[in-house]
Amino acid sequence: MTSKDLSIFNSLRPFSIGFDDMFDQFENMLGNGNLTMQSNYPPYNIRKVGKDNYAIELALAGFNKKDVEVEFEDNLLTVRTKQVDKSNSKNVDGEIIHKGISQRQFSRTFTIADDVKINGAELKDGLLTISCERIVPEHKKKRLIHIK
Repeated sequence: MTSKDLSIFNSLRPFSIGFDDMFDQFENMLGNGNLTMQSNYPPYNIRKVGKDNYAIELALAGFNKKDVEVEFEDNLLTVRTKQVDKSNSKNVDGEIIHKGISQRQFSRTFTIADDVKINGAELKDGLLTISCERIVPEHKKKRLIHIK
């Protein structure tokens, strides 16, 4: 008996049509019943902005846009730092005596639904905002079915 046989999603499959991909994505995220442990850095918010728009906000104090990259591939949105040059221990304004503001390496991944489009990203005042929009195809919109 495999872990897929024991999956809670298998009990839902007889009552649903066309959700196999979604169930498989959840099973991959959950692994053996536990969410993959991710660091809690950087902190983030996911906001719903209107009916079909979302914003993912990550607090990135001390980073600028050349330090961070945002990548979207295969329904995974990944925000991570580029390689940081640690050899430069001097700031433009002078030598750092105490370093309390972290600029550590990080990688945070979000699973994005098939019908969500990433519109862009903006880093302003230490807050990276990624704009997302749910695109509802015409065949999924509410309509009345004519009875013959």
